[in-house]
Amino acid sequence: MPVTAKICGLSTAATLDAAVAGGASHVGFVVFPPSPRHVDADRLAGLAARVPAYARKVGVFVDPDDALLASSVAAGGLDVIQLHKTAPARVAHLRRLTGRETWAAVAVRTRADLDAAHGFVDAADRLLYDAKTPEGAALPGGMGLRFDWEVLRGFRHPLPWALSGGLDPANVGEAIARTRAPLVDVSSGVESAPGVKDVDKIAAFLQRVSAS
Repeated sequence: MPVTAKICGLSTAATLDAAVAGGASHVGFVVFPPSPRHVDADRLAGLAARVPAYARKVGVFVDPDDALLASSVAAGGLDVIQLHKTAPARVAHLRRLTGRETWAAVAVRTRADLDAAHGFVDAADRLLYDAKTPEGAALPGGMGLRFDWEVLRGFRHPLPWALSGGLDPANVGEAIARTRAPLVDVSSGVESAPGVKDVDKIAAFLQRVSAS
């Protein structure tokens, strides 16, 4: 199976179009006001309307309340919800609430952190391994941090999974080769400044993925 890619934190028509044109299988929209990549309901609806049927629209949330999640799914016609800092029981509830494919983020720094993955069986459809951010950090991801990919070696993934955390055009090929990730996810690694996506970096990242 070819490796697929999600470009996350898109907030403009030009960068969204670049992601789609470059072959991204998934495009991500962050609904979390503290993030520099946050999009409100109106912008989410406008961007989502540009996405062709062959690309999947992913809404990225940090332990959202039911109302925010439901309104965002409706506004963006979201195909997937991606949940950070959300306990397995809550993930399962939100999956039932929306009826959407659901990804649960697992924050990773050490091999022991992977134990949390097993808690999402029967709660989520896919795991997203992301780098654990420092205690007290305002954001759960999108900070350009990566974890040691070696901790994934030999790990039996309990669900389909994706790799995130500190990926960029320069290292994504190595990341895929070392982890055999079926799906890679990038945000800050294709930016020129926090929250500002770069169309050339998006194109380069997707070219590296397609060559892997």
